[in-house]
Amino acid sequence: MTGPAAFPEWILPVGTHVVTRTEVRDSRGNLLCPAGAVGKVVKSPVDSTHAYRVLLPDGRKISLHRQHLSVRKLVQREDLERARPGDLDQGLWDRVIYRCIVGSLAYGLAGEGSDIDRRGFYLPPADLHWSLFDLPEQLENRETEECYWEIRKFITMALKANPNVLECLYTPLVEFSTPLADELIAGRSAFLSKLIYQTYNGYVMSQFKRLEMDVRTTGAPRWQHAMHLIRLLMAGITALREGFIPVRVEEHRERLLAIKRGEVPWAEVDAWRLDLHEQFERAFESTALPDRPDYEWANRFLVKARRSAVGDPV
Repeated sequence: MTGPAAFPEWILPVGTHVVTRTEVRDSRGNLLCPAGAVGKVVKSPVDSTHAYRVLLPDGRKISLHRQHLSVRKLVQREDLERARPGDLDQGLWDRVIYRCIVGSLAYGLAGEGSDIDRRGFYLPPADLHWSLFDLPEQLENRETEECYWEIRKFITMALKANPNVLECLYTPLVEFSTPLADELIAGRSAFLSKLIYQTYNGYVMSQFKRLEMDVRTTGAPRWQHAMHLIRLLMAGITALREGFIPVRVEEHRERLLAIKRGEVPWAEVDAWRLDLHEQFERAFESTALPDRPDYEWANRFLVKARRSAVGDPV
């Protein structure tokens, strides 16, 4: 696809510094400016079908459509991105060092047709980690429901008490784990702190507001989402009281599945949620977990992991 419609509809404002993508010639074929010339937008069009007026360094003004212009501050970034190896991400899938199953199957809430959600983390080779090109924070395959975070991203999220990541550390369904990953799992308690109260509680409160809006507008919430929010509150309470992240729902399974099927009145679900918030408050007041996770331990482990990647083949 070519022409103005192939490019974003947003209009560059007056004063934007630009670079020409192609050389510009007049109607007689005379060169007005070469590709790569710099200029400044002095008049913006009303829509993407019209041209910009661009002031060149020598004082001349030329008319150019959006497809012939790049924003100057983005040009070098675009060049670097074009130089990025096309197969870089593909090779990183072989660097996954921890793969586990989370979601409904791990919770014990799976039914017929439930997806198998695989999560974990990868350790890039040092050569790629040190290279010019940014590594992806996560590798994702939506078709197979897989997502693997770069190891630093995974650790950072765990330190922030991200529920999805903490469940990766505590799920009983581990499919693959290297000795280095085993070491992280063995030290997983370093990630537990009072931040669990803030992260879990805050997320549930914000999401229940959305469910309440669903009830007001459609007459019913997203029952599966409501079920998982209740489950998350219970997991947070156990984490503060007992110092581990429960993954399987065990004795609460049938009641949670009843919520998922829409068999529990919304008022009852909301009342259960409010009671769990109160329990969460009490658990927070009496928890033995530290105020913050063990950043020092996490940093030592990450440095060790980085060193272990030195000399690995790309």
